[in-house]
Amino acid sequence: MKANIALLPGDGIGPEVVQSAVRVLQAIAEKYTHEFSMQTHLIGGCAIDAQGHALPEATQQACLAADAVLLGAVGGPKWSDPKAAVRPEQGLLQLRALLDVFANVRPVKVFARAAQFSPLKPERLLGVDFVFVRELTGGSYFGTKSRTEHDASDECRYSVLEIERVAHKAFQLAQSRRRKVTSIDKANVLETSRLWRETVNQVAKHYPDVTLEHQLVDSMAMLLLTRPADYDVLVTENLFGDILSDEAAVLAGSLGLLPSASLGAGSRGLYEPIHGSAPDIAGQSLANPIGCILSAALMLRYSFGLECEAQCIEHAVAEVVAHAELTRDLFGQASTEQVTQSILSEISRMEASKAA
Repeated sequence: MKANIALLPGDGIGPEVVQSAVRVLQAIAEKYTHEFSMQTHLIGGCAIDAQGHALPEATQQACLAADAVLLGAVGGPKWSDPKAAVRPEQGLLQLRALLDVFANVRPVKVFARAAQFSPLKPERLLGVDFVFVRELTGGSYFGTKSRTEHDASDECRYSVLEIERVAHKAFQLAQSRRRKVTSIDKANVLETSRLWRETVNQVAKHYPDVTLEHQLVDSMAMLLLTRPADYDVLVTENLFGDILSDEAAVLAGSLGLLPSASLGAGSRGLYEPIHGSAPDIAGQSLANPIGCILSAALMLRYSFGLECEAQCIEHAVAEVVAHAELTRDLFGQASTEQVTQSILSEISRMEASKAA
């Protein structure tokens, strides 16, 4: 197949990890005889420096024309003034709205070797394999905002349609997994959460083969750390999902291991590792490229329907995490380049094995 991928490396370690993912995609294209056209464009702080905008018009047009978008990271101390008129994060929020990617999918699976680096007891991490589905384009992040000398407000607003479409994504995903959805809200206090719960209950009627349960967001924060193996697909609104999915990342042992996919109604998606730009280690080949490489695997699965190719990357990563030297976030000494090369070698070895 042929596919057009827009690359948005961004700031800090973003260019390094995106380059690692590009090399893996090139190896997959060669192995499976695909053609991936990949062009680089500006976003975030580097875009502000170059053009004065966090998401320049040329980047917007390139992303709209692409079949999928692979992002590195945005932001850094240079652009950290919260009162600045233009900030790197604005580019990311604008991109999500532009592409209408309303469901952020974050898989959290604990590799056995990496479990030792989590602050939780190892026995609590056995069998942890769940997916967060976070509503991405509504709620208080996108609501009307006001600020005076004495007060401030951020409106949280949700429509039935916004809730329905992300709930359908969660239930459909659950059908391909263990057929359980946990919906997270604050329905005992918030009117938006009451609408959320009522709407999710209605959507659940279309999926009689999936079990639905509800949890309040505060109790869910505790349960993620005490019973994480109990969960399959968790769906929630934007703010709650932002906080809880970052909390859940600690289970994996390192933010550097975790990918994400932001999906809409069509096949085009936005893919990025969940970690930040880590400017303190940028340019030193110290970054863990695995989260970005696994994000590329999600791209192959969700945007291109290439399940075998996605599994090839995931298997190669699993082998490297289990047996190879890792980056320093996982208490290893390997460089970004060395981990990338280990994954490429594993993909090549798998190819030779298949050919034999």
